[in-house]
Amino acid sequence: MPSIRHEENTVADKPSFYITTPIYYVNAAPHLGTAYCTMLCDVQARYRRAAGYDVKFLTGMDEHGEKVAEAAAAHGFDTPQAWCDSQAPLFQDLWRELEISNDDFIRTTEPRQ
Repeated sequence: MPSIRHEENTVADKPSFYITTPIYYVNAAPHLGTAYCTMLCDVQARYRRAAGYDVKFLTGMDEHGEKVAEAAAAHGFDTPQAWCDSQAPLFQDLWRELEISNDDFIRTTEPRQ
């Protein structure tokens, strides 16, 4: 399920609104369910932006776990990271094709500060 958070009194007197899709598990390519959930979050993010909120809309991929390693091996990849690297563009390209307005695409293997 999407996660939603609302805060008052932010910079420039705009209320903040945070929404995130699940961090999708990368044991397979994106499918109708991932697209559906992401589109629902996108509708909410666009509505809140139009209503004057400072919106942060996040989505991404969970690149850890045994099923990711199994998917990598089943598809002939030497490492789970190589498999995830091949899958990330599928998600990102689909979101561009659907004109999803996310602010960030999170990969759980990338360094973050």
